[in-house]
Amino acid sequence: MSVNIPRSEYPRPDFERSQWLNLNGEWEFEFDDQNVGEKESWYTGREFSREILVPFCFQSEMSGIHDMGLHEIMWYKRDFTLPEDFDGKRVLLNFGAVDYDTKVWVNGIYVGAHKGGNVSFKMDITHALQKNENLIVIRVEDRYDTVQPRGKQYWKETPDRCWYTSTSGIWQTVWLEAVGSLYIDRIRLTPDIDRKTVLVEVFLDKDPGTMEMEIAVSFQAAQRLKQGFFGKYLPEGESGYRTRKFKLDIHERIIRATLDIKDIDDIDEIHLWSPEEPNLYNIEFCIRKDGTIVDQVKSYFGMRKISVQGDRVFLNNKPYYQKLILDQGYWPESLLTPPSDEAIRFDVEMTKKMGFNGARKHQKIEDPRYYYWADKLGLLVWGEMPSAYNFNAEEVENVTKEWMEFIARDYNHPCIVTWVPLNESWGVRSIYTNKDQQDFGRSLYYLAKSLDTTRLISTNDGWEIVDADICGIHDYTAWGEKFNKVYAEKDKLLGGEKEGRPLFAEGNKYEGQPVLLTEYGGIAFVCEDGGKWGYGDGVKDEESFFERYASITNAIRSTPYIRGYCYTQLTDVMQEVNGLLTADRKLKVRLEKIREINA
Repeated sequence: MSVNIPRSEYPRPDFERSQWLNLNGEWEFEFDDQNVGEKESWYTGREFSREILVPFCFQSEMSGIHDMGLHEIMWYKRDFTLPEDFDGKRVLLNFGAVDYDTKVWVNGIYVGAHKGGNVSFKMDITHALQKNENLIVIRVEDRYDTVQPRGKQYWKETPDRCWYTSTSGIWQTVWLEAVGSLYIDRIRLTPDIDRKTVLVEVFLDKDPGTMEMEIAVSFQAAQRLKQGFFGKYLPEGESGYRTRKFKLDIHERIIRATLDIKDIDDIDEIHLWSPEEPNLYNIEFCIRKDGTIVDQVKSYFGMRKISVQGDRVFLNNKPYYQKLILDQGYWPESLLTPPSDEAIRFDVEMTKKMGFNGARKHQKIEDPRYYYWADKLGLLVWGEMPSAYNFNAEEVENVTKEWMEFIARDYNHPCIVTWVPLNESWGVRSIYTNKDQQDFGRSLYYLAKSLDTTRLISTNDGWEIVDADICGIHDYTAWGEKFNKVYAEKDKLLGGEKEGRPLFAEGNKYEGQPVLLTEYGGIAFVCEDGGKWGYGDGVKDEESFFERYASITNAIRSTPYIRGYCYTQLTDVMQEVNGLLTADRKLKVRLEKIREINA
């Protein structure tokens, strides 16, 4: 793949095919402020007046457009030629994410639509393809309303308070894949460390008739001398691990198989995944018909268990104190789109170097390669649904749809240990007393439980909590002395208010869940620009920063019933200047000191 193509790496390492074509790069582009494009058949090949660099949104510098105006309808167009090895195959057109309402034509033929701005989708475009040059045209509508999941994207022209510049249109990789007459639509991998097995579920696109599927599993050691999958020691980088293969005759569209992954010499050991030892198992699926390969997909999984015992969170059956950082995943030059794969890895590595063992990805469904690097390098992640802001039937439908798609897409990542469907009553501002809004929160909780039994859920993180596995509290008290006074009496605290709002919604109460301080800190340096802000008074220098940072962090850690914390935040974002790093990823204070306080 050409290095000149932005974000040229494979976009989904947890669901990888070998035959693919990256469609990032220069596309023709046009705003359609009068909404005439469909009426005038722009999808048939009309010339557009601009060029845009995909996958960057038009609001960003890296797109080459950098237009901050309110444009709700936009069109994209580009030619492509299919690779020779795609001949005779079905072709899938994949989108990492497009915000928000997408319609697609290939060679003037309508091939499908998708509604939702945060997760991936695909279309079979085989019927619309031509032998040589092909034309793809895309119409995207991103209304500046508050019923679609927006997260931190502001619905007005100028960023304000804790909301930022919008991201409209294509903002993740676009790519083609070649598959056979039947293909794997998705897979679910559910590890069970107690039984030393992994439940494999394979969802095909249609009934397979009679075919054979081979599943190959091998162990990928963490980045140092480790014991191999079958008890054999191998140095880092050596490719001598043996592979265990399982063969299945398949006759149904959905295949379920439980694989035993214990070492072959029956030593009572498996290689667990944790932030300290991010061991991974590679897994490959190959479907054959009469000896011919029909489809082939590579993935991986981690043997990891997250659970609650009493009021503690356990990782792999041991108590685990979570030290998280709030991470919003914005970049000055590219907004929500990571500018490069290296930029994603940098954020994960810096988080770990500062002594944090996890990140709460705030109001953003992240690029899949973020979760990949968190899997690979070892970082716990809380996956949070971007909020909508106007409670009505349409908001409920929009949020619920993407909530399900989020869980389905990222189910296999061992790094994700907690789902967060709602934050601080955003989009459900009356949830304290409103039964409809409480039921909506509960519906997201129980829907997630029905789709994923392996993770915890913090249902309305911050306050006014309904049914939840976590009691997540947001508190920006500046100093440890005051914090200690407020948190000295657990029962009184958990029956009261935080940040002026009741901790539990009316009719709900604390039921023994683990208590975590899931937002605190937000310390900013004094800034002469009145439009820049943090929480509490600004600090004047590094010494005063660490005095306050140590005071509040140590107070939290010394509170016996608090099981973890999440510091706000990793980087500055636009008008928020309370990051440990600047927006362009420069350290503000000594990394070693942050790590020392987190130790």
